[in-house]
Amino acid sequence: MTIPEATARTVAGGSRPARTPAGGTRRLHAWALRAPLLPALVFLIVITQLPFAATLVISLFDWNSLYPEAREFTGLSNFGTVLSTPALRDAVLTTALLTAAVVLVTLVLGLAVALLLDRRFPGRGLVRTMLIAPFLLVPVAAALLWKHMLLNPEYGLFNGVTTALARLFGVENPPQPEWISEMPLLAVEASLIWQWTPFMMLILLAGLQSRPLDVVEAARIDGASGWQIFRYITLPHLRRYLELGALLGSVFIVQHFDAVYTLTSGGLGTANLPYAIYQTFYKAHEYGLASAAGVLVVIGSIVIATFALRVVSSLFSEEVSRG
Repeated sequence: MTIPEATARTVAGGSRPARTPAGGTRRLHAWALRAPLLPALVFLIVITQLPFAATLVISLFDWNSLYPEAREFTGLSNFGTVLSTPALRDAVLTTALLTAAVVLVTLVLGLAVALLLDRRFPGRGLVRTMLIAPFLLVPVAAALLWKHMLLNPEYGLFNGVTTALARLFGVENPPQPEWISEMPLLAVEASLIWQWTPFMMLILLAGLQSRPLDVVEAARIDGASGWQIFRYITLPHLRRYLELGALLGSVFIVQHFDAVYTLTSGGLGTANLPYAIYQTFYKAHEYGLASAAGVLVVIGSIVIATFALRVVSSLFSEEVSRG
C-alpha cells in the first residue's frame, strides 16, 4: 500500500495511525527526565504562588482584623487608596529614591573595585574574599553593625575617627554628629551600599574576565591609552553586565526591609514600601490595604525581573555564539 492510499483510508475511516514504539519511548523518556523536577515544582507553587493568590484575593476586600464582621468586597479601591494615601505615596517615592541611589552608587563602586581586582597582585584571592564578606552577612546583622559600631554618636567608629582627626588639628571638643537622626536616609543608603557593592563587583568582575584579550592587546599595540581601552572596549563590553547588575539590584533593594527597620524603624522619612506594608498589616491591622500594597511591590518586582531575565538570556546567547 502506498503512502497516499494509507492517508486516504485514515481520513475516510476516521481512525488515526498507531503510535510508533519509537515515539512512545521518546515521550516516556521525556517524562522520566521531568519527573524528578515535579516535587520541586509542586513545592514552589505551594510556597510562592498560593500565598500570592491569597494576597491578591485579600487585596480586594476592606478587611480590618479588629473588626472581622465588617469585612466587605471593595474591588480595586484598595489599590487607589495605596496610591492616594500620603503616607503610602511617600513610601513609594522613598522606595524609588532609595533604590535608585543605592543601585547607581553600588554600580560605580563595584566597577572601580572590579577594575582593581582584575589586575594581578600578591594576595588577590584573599582580598577578593574579604571584599565579598559584607554581601555574605545577614542583612539585620549588617544593619546592626552600622547602627552600633559605625554610626553610634558615643562610641561609633565614625565619630571616633573624626574626633581623633580634629584633635590632631588642635580642636579639643569637636562636635559629635548624630548620624542617624541628622541624615537618616543617607545612613540607610550607606548601609545598603556597603552590603551590595560586592554583589555588583562580582557581576562586573565576571564581565571583565570575559573580555576578548586579543582585542585589548591589539589596541595597546596600536598605541591606545588605558582610558581609551576602557572607554571604547571595556565599557561597551560591560554594558550587558551593568544592565544585569542594575536590574537584579533593583529587584532586591525594592523589597529591602531590614536596614530601614533596624536603623530608623521607618521614622524621619525613611519608611519605604515594604516597611509601610509592615506597619499597615501589623500595626494598623488593615489586611486588605497591606495586601494591595504588597501586590504592587510584587508586580513591580516581576516587571524588573522580566527585563533581568532578558538580559541574562542575551548574555548566554552571546557566550554561546562566541564559543
